[in-house]
Order: sequence, then structure tokens, then C-alpha cells
Amino acid sequence: MNDVTQANALVHGLEGRAVVGEKAYDSDAFLARVQEQGMAAVIPSRVNRKAPRPLDTARYAIRNVIERLFGRLKVFRRVATRYEKTTASFAAMLALASAVVVLSGGTT
Repeated sequence: MNDVTQANALVHGLEGRAVVGEKAYDSDAFLARVQEQGMAAVIPSRVNRKAPRPLDTARYAIRNVIERLFGRLKVFRRVATRYEKTTASFAAMLALASAVVVLSGGTT
């Protein structure tokens, strides 16, 4: 199943200025949903789109920082495989792993 089929549920009820995503989320239905909620879609157009949409490249570049952080957090096996049984335990482990990454200077 494609990620975009679940994207509407992910943004339902969210508030913000923009939704940043990769090309896989470039679907007319999802883009309409994002605009209905009053947010901008910072999603590059797929190659096969007949009329490519403009992209805010400055906002999209920030996505790379977040992707790198997730990559560094996945090094922690307990975070990557979600060993923790409860949401509170997982949130605590995620906070601990994030603190280790930030304090070690691994966010650049």
C-alpha cells in the first residue's frame, strides 16, 4: 500500500503553516486536503505531472535536516525497533536518544 493512501488521515485535524513531503505525496486529492486545512503543500511535483507546481525550495531544504535527525535516531536500536511496550516508555527513550544526538553535536 502506498503511503499517500494514508496521508489524509495523518494530516486530519492538524494545524500549521505547511506540510512538507516527498514526491510520493504529490496527489491531487492529498494536495486538496492540505489546502482545505489552510496549509501550504511543500511537495515537489512528480515527473509525470503535466503542469508542475511551484516549489518553495528554501522550506523543502529544511526537510533534509529532519531526515538526517531521524537517521541518527535509528542508530539507537531501541528506537528503531520500538522495543518499548508503552507509549510513555517509547517517548522517554526517544527523548533520551534525541538528547544524546544533540549533545554529541550530531544534528549538523
